[in-house]
Amino acid sequence: MKHYFPTIAALALTLTSSVFVPALKADEWDKRTIVKIDQSIDVQGTMLPPGSYVIKLLGGSSDRSTVQIFSADENRLIATRLAVPAWKLAPTDNSEFRFYEAAEGRPPALHTWFYPGDNSGFEFIRSRRREVAAQTPLRHANATTSNAGSE
Repeated sequence: MKHYFPTIAALALTLTSSVFVPALKADEWDKRTIVKIDQSIDVQGTMLPPGSYVIKLLGGSSDRSTVQIFSADENRLIATRLAVPAWKLAPTDNSEFRFYEAAEGRPPALHTWFYPGDNSGFEFIRSRRREVAAQTPLRHANATTSNAGSE
């Protein structure tokens, strides 16, 4: 029995430490981002008033295009939206949000969201019936963002 103790202890330590690996990468997997906005924005027909929100991907490896928007405390799901893949040449260190140009008197509509360090992101297509202004994205967001991993 004494000969097996170091082997059993090493195996137990390995199994215990491997349980924590998925938790350490959870924010990268679901792209969880906390965003604070200072003006109302439109996300595919859902108006978000100024405040803090959590944006993240719906879990699961087969569906990487469903984006969920929660209240800041994540107790209330505000919207679930489908996005299409978007690409850019160089990744940035911070979350990046781009908006469609807003028509007079209307809030800007979210166009793309990129997670820090990624050059692939998510594009939110505007509904044709809601489209008033040109669909050309002209503005970058100046929203305050912080990723859960950096808090």
